[in-house]
Amino acid sequence: MSYADLFFTFLYIGAFTIGGGLVAITLMQQQLVEKNLISVERFYNMVAVSESTPGPIGINMATYLGFEFHGIPGALIATAGTVLPSLIVIIIIARFFHSFRNTPGVRAVFYGLRAGTTGMIAVAAWRVIAIAVLAVPAFQESGRFLDLFEALPIILFLTILAVYLKFTIHPVFFILFGAVFGIFFL
Repeated sequence: MSYADLFFTFLYIGAFTIGGGLVAITLMQQQLVEKNLISVERFYNMVAVSESTPGPIGINMATYLGFEFHGIPGALIATAGTVLPSLIVIIIIARFFHSFRNTPGVRAVFYGLRAGTTGMIAVAAWRVIAIAVLAVPAFQESGRFLDLFEALPIILFLTILAVYLKFTIHPVFFILFGAVFGIFFL
């Protein structure tokens, strides 16, 4: 992938990421994994690292992927490509939004955007669960339904989900717990 290809791939991702970084993950997967530029497993390892580091996940992923392709220049190019569309749009919106924010058409657009981006986030979440919790690659290789389930990742997922929903514990502790659990049990 050339520098120009890298820039325009992430410019496309940045231009169509409406709804946040989790939507960007779906687009990145389409542009990179489905075109065999990076493996599924490597991609979702990058998702885990990007989710675990400070900052927006979409930008973290772009930076990480750009670095994988072309080192520091690639990281800067991919990040610039991802951020540029949002920067241009937010400058335009900031300039004119106050004069038309309460019109029925704008309200309708935001109503549709919320539903559409929620669907994209659900797709991204399902894909992460399929790789991180369920053993989808093993299932795809064997075709046996029981190969879809591995007990330890499912137990870890359900335990963290239950504790997170019940108690107010900072997410960094869950990330650290998951890492330690993986070291000792997976």
